[in-house]
Amino acid sequence: MKKNKPVRFKETVGIDIGSHSIKIVHLKKLHDGFKLLNYEVRPTVPQGVEYVLSDLRQERFAPVIVEMLKTLRISPKNIKHLVSSIGGDNTSIKQIKTIFLPDEELESALFFEAKKHIPISGSDMVLDYQVLSVEEKTNNMNILLAASSKDVLNQHTQILATAGLNPNLVDIDSLAVANSFALNAFVEDGVYVMLNLGAHRTNMVIWGPDAKFFARDIPYGGYNFTRDIMRKRQLEWDEAENYKFEFGLMDDPNNPAAQTISMLDISEKSTEDAIVEELRRSLRFYVKEAGNSDFRKVYLMGGSAKLKGLPEFIQDKVNVPTEVFVPFINVEMPEKFQDKKDPQLALAIGLAMRME
Repeated sequence: MKKNKPVRFKETVGIDIGSHSIKIVHLKKLHDGFKLLNYEVRPTVPQGVEYVLSDLRQERFAPVIVEMLKTLRISPKNIKHLVSSIGGDNTSIKQIKTIFLPDEELESALFFEAKKHIPISGSDMVLDYQVLSVEEKTNNMNILLAASSKDVLNQHTQILATAGLNPNLVDIDSLAVANSFALNAFVEDGVYVMLNLGAHRTNMVIWGPDAKFFARDIPYGGYNFTRDIMRKRQLEWDEAENYKFEFGLMDDPNNPAAQTISMLDISEKSTEDAIVEELRRSLRFYVKEAGNSDFRKVYLMGGSAKLKGLPEFIQDKVNVPTEVFVPFINVEMPEKFQDKKDPQLALAIGLAMRME
């Protein structure tokens, strides 16, 4: 891994390119911390029309980014510190333990070690790593491995280049989620669970100051919640979207005869039940692998984190306090932004706050 000289910068931009929308956060670097300059969220899919994700072309992203930068009055050529991220099936991040090796031997050894832990073809793998700690008694190294396929990384950098941007730092989505939490929460001892609920998948991260890092993707998100509402409440796509944003998992109070989603069609699991089932399975696996069950809180991030009733539903099912994450706790915010602490900006803020 090349050791580049630190780049000095006064401003930083984080871009979260999601399957449904793009989020951009623009920060000013202060002597101690950051100040929010601006942000924007803009969809890349048709409004009010049900879509098929596989039919949407990658080319849709760059023009939207260009327009967003214009709106934010950011010149691509003036961005000195740009951080973006990639995710999905052909990316992976995992904490491993290995024997101590000097720097000159570590990278080549980790490439072969990664083949055992990360399900990406070795010849197609782009690998990065960070040494987390070296255990005094055993001299073993705890290392965080991050990997992607070359195709995924190339597609991502091509989107940025087409938008006139110079790809700088590229993270894995799950790591950006963890960074957002670590940099914007008052973290005590114990283990914390983050669920970044996107449109088509949920990034799940388990992390704590002294806990083992774990990440995986759950293949459900906001799209699936809308489909549930369409099916169970007999609504069209645009009506279901409006219902979701207004009532979430709750009933319409103006229609007391309506049943709750969980009471309907028990033969097919609801999205919230499917997410909880995957969450429980992952927590059991984590306890077995890490030997730590000190789960303090579940934090919800992403656009679907705002669904009414979802935090209470998850808390009731997993018996761990659950709340919506506020992503700007450690960011100075001008008065005009005080009421706009949107959880769907969590990943973008985690990217923008990332140092070298």
